[in-house]
Amino acid sequence: MVKNHVNFKILLLAVCLLGALQAAAQVKISGKVVDEDGKPVEFARVSITGTAIGTTTDPKGLYELSAPTRDSVMVQFDCLGYSTVKRLLIKPTGSVTINPKLYKKAMELGEVKVTEFKKQTNTMSDIDINNLKLTPDINGGSVEGVLATQAGVSQKNEMSSQYMVRGGAYDENSVYINGIEVYRPQLVTNGQQEGLSIINPDMVRAVRFSTGGYNAEYADKMSSVLDITYKEPEAFEGSLQGSLQGGSLALGTHTGKFSMLHGVRYKRNSSMLGSLESKGEYDPQYFDYQTLITLSPSSKFKVQVLGNIALNNYRFTPKDRETSFGTSTNVKSFKVYFDGQEKDKFQTYFGALTATYKFGKSADLTLLASGYQTNELVAYDIHGEYWLNEAGDGNTGGELGVGKYHEHARNRLKINVYNFGLKGNLGLGHNNFTYGFNYRKDDIYDRSREWQWRDSAGYSLPHLPHEVNVIYSQRSTNDLNTSRFSAFVQDTWKLYMGAGVLSVNVGARLSHWDFNKETLVSPRMSLGYVPAGNSRLSLRLAGGIYYQQPFYKEYRQQQVDSLGNYYVALNNKIKSPRSVHVILGGDYTFRAMDRPFKFTTELYYKHLSRIISYEVDNLKLNYTGYNGGNGYIAGIDMKLFGQFVEGTDSWISFSLMKTQEDINGVKVPLPTDQRYSVALFFTDYFPNLPRLKFSLKGVLSDGLPTVAPNKTRANSWFRQPAYKRVDAGLSFALVDKEHRPATGLLSNFKSVWIGLDVFNLLDISNVSSYYWVTDVNNIQYAVPNYLTRRQLNVRLSMTF
Repeated sequence: MVKNHVNFKILLLAVCLLGALQAAAQVKISGKVVDEDGKPVEFARVSITGTAIGTTTDPKGLYELSAPTRDSVMVQFDCLGYSTVKRLLIKPTGSVTINPKLYKKAMELGEVKVTEFKKQTNTMSDIDINNLKLTPDINGGSVEGVLATQAGVSQKNEMSSQYMVRGGAYDENSVYINGIEVYRPQLVTNGQQEGLSIINPDMVRAVRFSTGGYNAEYADKMSSVLDITYKEPEAFEGSLQGSLQGGSLALGTHTGKFSMLHGVRYKRNSSMLGSLESKGEYDPQYFDYQTLITLSPSSKFKVQVLGNIALNNYRFTPKDRETSFGTSTNVKSFKVYFDGQEKDKFQTYFGALTATYKFGKSADLTLLASGYQTNELVAYDIHGEYWLNEAGDGNTGGELGVGKYHEHARNRLKINVYNFGLKGNLGLGHNNFTYGFNYRKDDIYDRSREWQWRDSAGYSLPHLPHEVNVIYSQRSTNDLNTSRFSAFVQDTWKLYMGAGVLSVNVGARLSHWDFNKETLVSPRMSLGYVPAGNSRLSLRLAGGIYYQQPFYKEYRQQQVDSLGNYYVALNNKIKSPRSVHVILGGDYTFRAMDRPFKFTTELYYKHLSRIISYEVDNLKLNYTGYNGGNGYIAGIDMKLFGQFVEGTDSWISFSLMKTQEDINGVKVPLPTDQRYSVALFFTDYFPNLPRLKFSLKGVLSDGLPTVAPNKTRANSWFRQPAYKRVDAGLSFALVDKEHRPATGLLSNFKSVWIGLDVFNLLDISNVSSYYWVTDVNNIQYAVPNYLTRRQLNVRLSMTF
């Protein structure tokens, strides 16, 4: 009996030891799943084949699971839209790290590739940069050229890279490059002077864009966020672009722990601007150099230097012009003879240093410092003599007004902006915290003087019996040194429920500005939901309070001296305009004609308060300099994205919008009130010649409200004609993946494309602005200034 009892204890001990050994014989598998661009892949399924063991990656692509040790363990990585990746572990023990890279799923159908779509669970959407390369774009493949075809985005001047988003002004869009906010010149008066976009498309790796409801980590602007990531080369590589408009060169290299990427661009728009009806001797020249230098001493520590130099020179000598305008029954002729010239310079310098240290798989900290300097000079003296007549054959036409005018400006602006900050990420369980703070210093020097003299119908305006006066005069002599502080914290987590997956982001921003002694708190939240019963559907809800701390030209306020001349004073009582966002949207993916498609819809409402009213003079925003009223913006954006032609991505977007602003009790539309917009981006290839690609980009959008000089919409306004433009391009691949010679000069290139573009294919005369003329009865006429007509462009693009 005792012996049996002892045997039972030995057997029990053996079973326990066997169980303990079995429990100990576990292998811990962890890592990070990324895509081909190095970006984290969330919702990726990680599983052990032949078992029920599995998990899902978090928003940073991280995963962790345990599996029993065997002779071999097969780990499988799956995600919708990506090819499956498997890793075989031979007798694994302890902890194993696997960091797989998933590539977009591609099914070959001859020369055709069919792909799926990623889920979007927040308000930031990814823009495919491959569409930049062969897009017919008058600005040379700019990122903004593709943005202009997105739902809710508008671009009214093809000579400018500026854009409006959901009724917001050009100044309400934040732009980030590698996490650093960048700025634009302040004295730009129209697209002719803007030159190159600060974003170099040859250096771009990824583009993310939000039309509203964005997270707390993004700074204080009220309309949109454009987040650009430059690429880090993995070996020696480069690209060369050339066209009738200019050219660009990008070179990158990677050696061990050091990599660098350089980009140079040159653009000369004289041929493009020469197609304007307002003929002139245009000779604008734009030069831009950018660099990204990366040093990674270890896997935990990285230092990056980002630099930019932009030199934009704009020279203009106007020529005589004659314009007919009006209706078919009331045609008027405007003729003007010019003398004088304009010389503008916009020089900007930007540099940033970031140092990132990773404490572990889910914790990192980044220190950053950046500096931006703009040196702007606008100088012109232009004299003109004009005649305004009823159009006729010389006998039937009648003279409405004659006059002379002289426009003069000597404006110089220097702005230095310095930023110092910290940003960190911390993962705790299912929560991912992001936090940071920033200190910014603005140093501003402003010296400007401009005036207009006008003589109409034999007397100068304003008409004074005993003296000659100018119709408009303004001067500005201001020096300013201010500091701004901001901080943010946000938390992102996912809840995996039986009914689906819920993604939550909650955060807030805190900011203070010593110029107006204003402290602001901006809470923001977004929700994303993917139902378990229908994985093709994803829903989004976002909202928050967005303040926009004014930059220099927004708090410049016109005052009048005793002689009736204007001068600029800085309003330190200005308050930050506020916009309350509410956005409800969703995506639905489906297949039609055995091809993938995605339909996106978003409803939005923005309540505006403490508005700093402004009027638009072409692209120049003339602010009142004080908080003038309230308003709202409401609308719906829709976009159908997919492969209308097998193997090529295309989309069509449609937007409806209504805006309203209360100016002194008068309800008027905002200057950016675009009631409707339709945009199309279409690509195709020729079945018998797959190396020949065709691209078409079209925009039809409502005209914007316009007012006379020195007036407001509360006095009177009218709407410009609708903006209509179609650009088309043909591209032929001399070298690509499937057609690369084994020997010869072309064998050294990854791709070589030649292309022909037709800008403004339908040769439509779009209105950019108006020249205002006063007749003998003191009636003002708006004489339209037209944008570019049809043009041809030849381009060459090479990568190596």
